[in-house]
Amino acid sequence: MQPIEPPDTFRLSAAQGWLELGDAAEARLELDQISPGTQSHPRVLQVRWILHATQRDWPAALEVARALLKVAPESPEAWLHHAYALRRIPEGGLQQAWDALMPALEKFPGEETVAYNLACYACQMNQLDTARSLLRRALAAGGNREQMKQMALHDEDLQPLWTEIRGL
Repeated sequence: MQPIEPPDTFRLSAAQGWLELGDAAEARLELDQISPGTQSHPRVLQVRWILHATQRDWPAALEVARALLKVAPESPEAWLHHAYALRRIPEGGLQQAWDALMPALEKFPGEETVAYNLACYACQMNQLDTARSLLRRALAAGGNREQMKQMALHDEDLQPLWTEIRGL
């Protein structure tokens, strides 16, 4: 993949800055000014996905996630974004998200976020043994076990396991 060149680098940075400031409209304007040849760059798609997710435009986020998955299949974030959007589109749901993310567990065995998200999906589908196993895998793979444990204790998706998580 070619590096992003100026002025597109400036526009991408500006879009990220606008998103951090909570101004999605300005972020979109910056992204839309990026040259056509750079629009499909993984970094641009990543920021565009964040823009759509921030606006809860899940059909658009899914479209961007699919494009990101096509150009960057080696990126765990592409798989995560795809599943995340699938869960939230009107015709989507937990099972679609699970099915989309499950191949990433084998593809990225040490990626804690993949195992963590799958644990959330399993828990919400009332597959608690699977959720426990995946959460343990995420905690074992993670760089900061205590931080991930605290995140899990505040994640509504994992509420059925909160008592057990406290004891980990």
